[in-house]
Amino acid sequence: MSSIRLKDHDNIPVTLPQGLSEDQLLNFKPFTTWISTLTHSLSLQSRTTTHPFHQDPYRLTSVTIQAFDIFGGTGRVGFLKAVADVSNAAGERLPASVFLRGPSVAVLVMLIPDDVDPHSGSDERYAVLTVQPRVPAASLAFVEIPAGMVDGHGSFAGAAAREMQEELGLEIREDELVCLSELAADQGEDEERLPNAMYPSAGGCDEHITIYSHERRVPRAQLRDWAGRLTGLRDHGEKITLKLVPMRDLWRVGARDAKCLAALALWEALQREGKI
Repeated sequence: MSSIRLKDHDNIPVTLPQGLSEDQLLNFKPFTTWISTLTHSLSLQSRTTTHPFHQDPYRLTSVTIQAFDIFGGTGRVGFLKAVADVSNAAGERLPASVFLRGPSVAVLVMLIPDDVDPHSGSDERYAVLTVQPRVPAASLAFVEIPAGMVDGHGSFAGAAAREMQEELGLEIREDELVCLSELAADQGEDEERLPNAMYPSAGGCDEHITIYSHERRVPRAQLRDWAGRLTGLRDHGEKITLKLVPMRDLWRVGARDAKCLAALALWEALQREGKI
């Protein structure tokens, strides 16, 4: 075990486990973002007289890194497990164990047959889902909406995006995405500076997911061909497969996936508000 101090954050001591260097920790952006955002939120207690903790503010006094994972062969930290000491003068402590993994994105991909009249009021559309192993969920066939990242080249990246391009020929660029999270954001000032994103497990994880949608009209014959191919038998070696479902069934088929339910709720609400 070793210890460092965060010079930019009141010299808060951080205990590191064996095998994790100071450079590796400070180059792990989810950690530095978490510390910066947390210390800013804590500073609001004394600056804002209406803050509920103004009279007896909480302070971050130390952080202990309990475990870490290195992405294979890169030397780069992939995940961290940490516990922080956040307490007030009365000795009350806030729950502060956190699994740090950083942000991600999810995309609600909707396909509409091109023979549907956009002025007819028809809601016929189909959502693209992925089916893949998710060992943390103890599943080898977890159903969810596509998720990954938007890379520096302006495209939706990751295994789900590659699979959509390979199986359906759908390549989704960043400028083709509608950010549902931004459209749904409260327009008032967010003093805590949290991102406009969905936190699926705020009690234990920093992960926040920015939710997008993408809508595309496709020939009905092509849609039928895709649906037949994707619902047929696949080679057992496939690690990720795609699934097309009618939008009216999405809440049921994707009910285990927080990203799916959040995306569907945002999309339906923004439609009601006339924002999309």
